[in-house]
Amino acid sequence: MLETFPISSIIATSIVAISLAILGYFAWKTLATSDLFQEGVNLYQAKDYQGAEAAFRKVISLNSTNDVVRLFLGDVLNQQGQVQEATELFCEVIRRSPKNPDAYLRLANVLMQQEKQEEAKNNLLQAKELLQKQRQPEKAQKITHLLEKMSAKSTGY
Repeated sequence: MLETFPISSIIATSIVAISLAILGYFAWKTLATSDLFQEGVNLYQAKDYQGAEAAFRKVISLNSTNDVVRLFLGDVLNQQGQVQEATELFCEVIRRSPKNPDAYLRLANVLMQQEKQEEAKNNLLQAKELLQKQRQPEKAQKITHLLEKMSAKSTGY
C-alpha cells in the first residue's frame, strides 16, 4: 500500500497541474480576446473602420463561435461600403443563432439601404417576434413604430 501512494500522488499532482495549465490557457485566451474586442469597439467608435475590421477579424480567428463580434464586423464592413460581405455575415449569424434579434435588425438595416423594403420588413417582423418572446417589449415597440412608418411611407400617408 505504501508503494502505490507515491505513484498515485504523482498522478494526482500531474492531473492538477495539467488542469491548471489548461485553465490558464483559456483564461489567457479569454483575456486576449476581450482586449482585442474592446480595441475593435474603440476603433469603431473612433470611425477607424479598417483598424476595427482588423481587430474583429483577429478576435474571430481566436474565437470562431462569437456571434457578437460577427455582428460588429458586419457593421464595420457596412460602414466601409462592403454591403455584400456585411449581408453574408448577418445571414451567417442568423443561421448559427436564429433567435438572435440583433442579426435580423442589422440585416434589415442593410436591406433598407439597398431599398429592399419587403425583405427588410420580413426581418424586422422576425426581430420583433423574437424580442417579444424574450420579454423585451420596449424594443419590440420601437420596431412596431418603424414598421408603421415604413407602411405609411409606402402607401403615401
